[in-house]
Amino acid sequence: MTKPKTVAVVSGGMDSVTLAYMLHNEGHDLILISFDYGQRHKKELEFAKLCADRLGVPHHVVDLSGLNALVANSSLTNSDIDVPDGHYAAETMKKTVVANRNSIMMNIAAGMAVTFGARHLATGVHGGDHYIYPDCRPAFIKALDTLLTVANEGFIDTKFTVLAPYLYWTKTDIATVGDMVGVPWEETWSCYKGGDIHCGACGTCFERREAFVEAGIADPTLYNSLPEYVDPR
Repeated sequence: MTKPKTVAVVSGGMDSVTLAYMLHNEGHDLILISFDYGQRHKKELEFAKLCADRLGVPHHVVDLSGLNALVANSSLTNSDIDVPDGHYAAETMKKTVVANRNSIMMNIAAGMAVTFGARHLATGVHGGDHYIYPDCRPAFIKALDTLLTVANEGFIDTKFTVLAPYLYWTKTDIATVGDMVGVPWEETWSCYKGGDIHCGACGTCFERREAFVEAGIADPTLYNSLPEYVDPR
């Protein structure tokens, strides 16, 4: 049986690395794509490469660093805006939204998918992201699937679909599955601050810590601090 060719967008974080390992285990013929969009936590790209090397699959990094100045109203792309600390579902996390980020990246990745004859374009967006990020919600994935099919009519695989298997999952669900498929957690990066080690206090660090605890999985991550937060939901 022919392996389905799949382009997976992998940042180097828990979600996307778990996605890559899961798809690889399921027999997909994987190609990984990552993006340098001038993010302050650019070191995540090192972990995306580690993932590709571990799985023995191709990895492409697209330089979108010039985009940084055009979407500078985010704490991820503007060093003058502090990355907020606190629970990932808090209102302050809106400072981490990069305008249209997933749409930009997925459309570029789709171009590669069509060119390489891929049947699937995969993303690791998950239910926990729905609180803050509109481009991680079911309506976005559904619209994107339609858009890419229409925009590439006659050139795209007739069975093409956008795969977002974690769309209704929690981070804890992802941690559980990642552990099952053998993700080396120390080779993933979550922190938005991009220091030498995870800060432990920003929204993504908190979510990472929470997921390991709730999944009952030992967390190998080194954190700069371990503050406690009340879930605002």
